[in-house]
Amino acid sequence: MRGLSKSKITAHRQCPKRLWLQTFRPELATESAQTRLAMQSGNRIGEAARTLYPGGILIDTNDLRAALELTRSALSEHPGTPLFEATFEHDGVLIRADVLLPGRNGAELIEVKGSSSVKEYHIEDAAIQAWVVRAGGVPLQSIQVAYADRNFRYAGGGDYTGLIKPEDVTLAVDALAPQIAGWAAAARATLAGPEPDITCGAQCKKPYGCPFLKHCTASEAVVAEYPIDDLYRAQAKHKAALRAAGYSDIRQVPPHLLKSDKHLRIREAAVTGRAYLDDTAGAQLRSAPYPRHYFDFETISVGCPVWPGTGPHLVIPFQWSCHTETAPGVIEHREFLAAGTEDPRRECAESLIAVLDGGGPIYAYHAQFEKARINELAEQLPDLGGALTSIANRVVCLEKLTLASYYHPGMHGSWSLKFVLPTIAPHLDYADLAVRDGSLAQEAFLEIMDTQTSAGRRNELRRHLLDYCGRDTEALVYLARFLESANAG
Repeated sequence: MRGLSKSKITAHRQCPKRLWLQTFRPELATESAQTRLAMQSGNRIGEAARTLYPGGILIDTNDLRAALELTRSALSEHPGTPLFEATFEHDGVLIRADVLLPGRNGAELIEVKGSSSVKEYHIEDAAIQAWVVRAGGVPLQSIQVAYADRNFRYAGGGDYTGLIKPEDVTLAVDALAPQIAGWAAAARATLAGPEPDITCGAQCKKPYGCPFLKHCTASEAVVAEYPIDDLYRAQAKHKAALRAAGYSDIRQVPPHLLKSDKHLRIREAAVTGRAYLDDTAGAQLRSAPYPRHYFDFETISVGCPVWPGTGPHLVIPFQWSCHTETAPGVIEHREFLAAGTEDPRRECAESLIAVLDGGGPIYAYHAQFEKARINELAEQLPDLGGALTSIANRVVCLEKLTLASYYHPGMHGSWSLKFVLPTIAPHLDYADLAVRDGSLAQEAFLEIMDTQTSAGRRNELRRHLLDYCGRDTEALVYLARFLESANAG
């Protein structure tokens, strides 16, 4: 009989095929930077949570048989002492509890999560943990899920008192208890059989992104060149109705069954193979005064705050790039990248004020993100608030302008810059960059922040980050010029 763990059971509940593949074909997995960031954030919060229970014992071994014995010894020889990573096994299911607080009337079981609220799947996690712990002979008086309290502000000095906010989920866990044995049996049955034949669907991304999605989508037959999913922001029930009516490709769908001008535009481009471009955006861009700024932030957001005055999941800018057009065709590029040794917010704010305080429109692709970060800096740094608020008020959304005036069939229903750019400036492809998206940028900066990172590696990462953010704003310049060309003839 194959051994199970909490993570294996939860993987099976998301998708039996995921559990089968991670057991028998783990080499097919592709882990995203976003997944790695989430795991790192959760681990850091878990480590910080241990400091809140002084005198605790960490079951610090990856040898699970040894961990079981160390846990038994700790419970016997140190009654009442907090345990971290306490290890239990029941019916072939092995778990490690984040925090176990033994007491006279039973223990408190605390699962520590990196999120900012309790999710339904967290309760399922806790239910599996509790089922195994209780079966191991440890009575539980309460089961809690602890999450990062967004209102917490780190004072420094390693004091994380108040970082995690426990929520009692005992009743919800007890309601699930009768189902756990069935979950484990179902997982074992899957592992005893052949690879499950399961079609990709919503389960591939909920509650977690599946590391086998690329493998599964590649192995499924391509049913359409322009699938129904290319319909921009179409409601699930609308797409389901079109599929139920027998349509798999947008080109097959009669125009009267589409619900928006955007959908009609997407269909027309798919049918003709030609791009759509009108002069709505171009006229607005041509009338804009100089200087014209093309701006982009890179940010980090971690569950366990690092710098005093910051809190869980606070979005902190650490880098910006700006291409400024001072006159037609006259471009200069300026940039900022924090050292990573201290809170970057003030230096970031002062440097962008020095560049952007002189007037002119500021074009950002997803402008609501840049505006929100600048307004947050204005709140966090009141002495700079006036200048920052004035800058935020000049930010213009280039994505909305593109959405209004341009579509290419190669965009497949997405106006993300990563989809738009290859259709207008393929030479600016991100494939040649080591850092190619925001998640990889966060990962690179976190490595720069790590005091164990060598100076040489830190300099290499800085070059990668500067190349990536600079590419983003260079792309905005090309996009604006392209949209302005709509009336060229």
